[in-house]
Amino acid sequence: MLNIMIFASGSGTNAENIIKHFSNSDLARVSCVLTNNPNAGVIARAEKMNIPVRAFSKTDMKSEEFSTFLKENADFIVLAGFLLMVPKAIISEFHGRMINIHPALLPKYGGKGMYGMHVHQAVVENREKESGITIHYVNEHYDEGAIIFQKAVTLSDSDSPEDVAAKIHRLEQENFPMIIENLLKELNAG
Repeated sequence: MLNIMIFASGSGTNAENIIKHFSNSDLARVSCVLTNNPNAGVIARAEKMNIPVRAFSKTDMKSEEFSTFLKENADFIVLAGFLLMVPKAIISEFHGRMINIHPALLPKYGGKGMYGMHVHQAVVENREKESGITIHYVNEHYDEGAIIFQKAVTLSDSDSPEDVAAKIHRLEQENFPMIIENLLKELNAG
């Protein structure tokens, strides 16, 4: 049984969806949710589903103790609305086993500060005809890791940033857990 650790900073809808997806799996389970935000909605969502939660600071994340905890307890790391840069040592340790989801079609609308409604606002302001999600490996640069999966959705001229967010959220809910499962099957087979 593979252990998935989810890093999240916000409300936790993607984390909850992933936890549900793997709740009866023989392949993997979500063993812990980690958050840098002690007020994040993901905490209540995880606890409601009996998933342990560990809050940490930016300083904690750079510690040897934190790194050891991950090495000993995680087979795969999923960033689901996690806003901090992951330290290079952790990225190196989990090379090919750490992924992120981004609410746009990278390389457009990626990089530091481009998350959540900031992305959707920029997409609307630039009158984009489509947006979507990108699932990618994590590297030392925000949103620049190798792309694993992208899915687009058509936008209309009347879409508000909130409308775009709702369309993107549907794509995340439909696709993220299955992409994780496929990657874990490959990892398990290798």
